[in-house]
Amino acid sequence: MSHHPDRQDAAHAALRRVRREGRWWWLQAWHTRKIWRWAALVAVLVFALLVLARRPLANWFWNEPQVEQLLDRGDRALAAGRLSAADGSGAREWYQAALALDGDRTQARTGLVRTAQAALQQARDALAAGDPDAAQRALALARELQVPQRDADAVARLLREHQQNGAGFGVLLGRAEAALQAQRLDGSDDSALPLFQQALALAPNHLRALEGREDALSDLLQKAREAAARGDVAQSSAVLQRARGFDAGHVDLPASEAALNTALEHRQRQGQAALTRQRWEAAGSDFQAVLAVRPDDPAAQQGLQRVIDALLAAATRQAADFRFGPAEQALETAQSLGASDRALVAARQAMAQARQAERALNTPAATPARRERSLARLLENFADAESRGDFLAPPGRSAYDALREAQALAPRDARVRAAAQRLLPATRACFEDRLRENRVQAAGACLEAWQTLAPGADAIGPARQRLAQRWLAIGSERLGRGDVEFARTALQAAKALGSSAASADHQALQQRLNDIDASR
Repeated sequence: MSHHPDRQDAAHAALRRVRREGRWWWLQAWHTRKIWRWAALVAVLVFALLVLARRPLANWFWNEPQVEQLLDRGDRALAAGRLSAADGSGAREWYQAALALDGDRTQARTGLVRTAQAALQQARDALAAGDPDAAQRALALARELQVPQRDADAVARLLREHQQNGAGFGVLLGRAEAALQAQRLDGSDDSALPLFQQALALAPNHLRALEGREDALSDLLQKAREAAARGDVAQSSAVLQRARGFDAGHVDLPASEAALNTALEHRQRQGQAALTRQRWEAAGSDFQAVLAVRPDDPAAQQGLQRVIDALLAAATRQAADFRFGPAEQALETAQSLGASDRALVAARQAMAQARQAERALNTPAATPARRERSLARLLENFADAESRGDFLAPPGRSAYDALREAQALAPRDARVRAAAQRLLPATRACFEDRLRENRVQAAGACLEAWQTLAPGADAIGPARQRLAQRWLAIGSERLGRGDVEFARTALQAAKALGSSAASADHQALQQRLNDIDASR
């Protein structure tokens, strides 16, 4: 058999290729799968990009025609001279709407600039036509659209000149100066300050008008200082407020405000002194005057509340003594000072009970049995209040008030005297406890009840001195923390309790307060 070398070589080459391809088939398959993985990853990224960017793309495709439509409407409104309209159909509104959709649109910004220039021209045309109101509106629109300041000021100057000529500026200024001469400073349209304001609205830099307003304000602020010196802080504050409305930077304002502050501090001190001396109406008037100017002043609020509480307690005590006239007056004063409805109801109930007791006492037909029932009821009320620990408060339901009614009904009854003897140690203990707690005001109330039950007791005098010393000690300590008003109150309370002006503590506190007053 014959062999053909060429065919054999071709066969061997084919055999080698088959073997080679059979050996590396897995590598080719791996390359094919890798290409598909990359293709899948690219597809996922493209899909995510489309999802995330769908709104910007949609906005671009949809907003573009809408912006063009808004710009076209703005151009038509500008051409028609309709620069701004409340219903949104003016050129300004259309251009602003276009900018809201596409903040980079140059045509919209240019449209607003053209609208501003058109508004300025409308102002000039309105002045030429003798319509200052229309010119004022057009100028305001031009300023809102940020027309160049120099151009706007030029038109504004023309507008003021037109208004001066049309409104009779000289006549207006003459009326203002005449009102100033007559000292009709403010309070009506034809007084000096409102007229000067009108003149300055027409000519802001007019020298005579500026000087006239300055003189009128100086005179008005002088009246504010005079009212402060009289203690009329409400009037002084009202005048100051009106003066600020005309010129908040007037040179006399700081001195006038300082005078008002001094007057307020003086009224505060007067109120505290009247409170210490139990002059309730005077104290209430002073605290109310301070609160009319400074509604949130804590010292005045506290002082006024103490006055109200004292008046309600006084009304209850006077009613228990059958002194209904003074009791009603104290109740009315407390109500006028702002006593709460709840406190007023309690005081009126106590007064009604006292009236019943008086009728029972003075009724000719009242039998001993009836008086005995009334007395038993009062003694029962006394025992209930005593068991609750309500020795001195609340007014009308305390053991002290029940005892006073019982004493009025049967002052010599052994049970009444026994009740008084039981209450007396309670009032003394109340005084000692409150003094130990440094609650000097509460201790003073307990001392008052103690003194009422035992007016001639030997221990009353030393107790008053101890309370006075405690007032001075606490006042000195509070003064060291900067509470000047409390220190003044403490000194007045110590004086009312009989503190000697020659005592070392009294003199020391007085000197410190004098030093503070001298440094102000």
